[in-house]
Amino acid sequence: MPALAEVIAALEQAYPPELAESWDAVGLVCGDPAEHVDKVLFCVDPVDETVDEAIAGGAQLIVAHHPLLLRGVHGVPADSTKGRLVHRLIRAGVALYCAHTNADSASPGVSDALADAIGLTVLAPLDPREDGVTGIGRIGELPAPEPFSAFVERVANALPRTEPGVYGAGDPDRPIRRVAVSGGSGDSYLKRATTAGVDAYVTADLRHHPAGEHLADIAEVPALVGVTHWASEWPWCEQASGVVRAAFAGNVDVHVSTRCTDPWTLRATRTEH
Repeated sequence: MPALAEVIAALEQAYPPELAESWDAVGLVCGDPAEHVDKVLFCVDPVDETVDEAIAGGAQLIVAHHPLLLRGVHGVPADSTKGRLVHRLIRAGVALYCAHTNADSASPGVSDALADAIGLTVLAPLDPREDGVTGIGRIGELPAPEPFSAFVERVANALPRTEPGVYGAGDPDRPIRRVAVSGGSGDSYLKRATTAGVDAYVTADLRHHPAGEHLADIAEVPALVGVTHWASEWPWCEQASGVVRAAFAGNVDVHVSTRCTDPWTLRATRTEH
């Protein structure tokens, strides 16, 4: 069995910490690098549900996309939400490692996994770094054009089900071929997507005003497809599990959590009388 430090080294080769944004908190949150690991759980969110799953399944390591302690803290008391999780992890002997914006910018990274799930051939980053290979988001192409209505259905069928579902903004008959994607909150890249000349842009957490202003532009702009934050990043879990699986020739048991940790659990529509 490899040591935790060896598993982290494999993950950081795939998702270099230096690619993380300056405000981010990536890396080992808790755990002994010298301890051995034979089972790893991959998930988007380090929350009670995924900690339950890791402990019940006998995992020694959780690899999560979202940081547990993104903002500075002065303590982790067990009577606080995040402190409780840290105490549970330590007591159970489960380490927690987070790969966030470094996984977003890596190649392949979070948006490559999203593009692959949708069926896109990746061409370039949406917001490239100086090397032109890494960066946030991806631009890709479908094998053939299809109507926007069909494309929205494609996205819905490619990603795990959530209560809010998938929604689109654009002409249902517009042909879609060239597409930009950005896993996670992506409305800050609306202008990038427009400049890239794509037909549609898929991302999460689209806000009312940025989306409305984008669609009101006098120039032809990409149609929008909105998904939930969790759903847009979940495909990365399988990609990251493949990194560990390949690095240790199957000697580490890897599992991808299928528990939906999207916060939205109910949906209602107005009943017309």
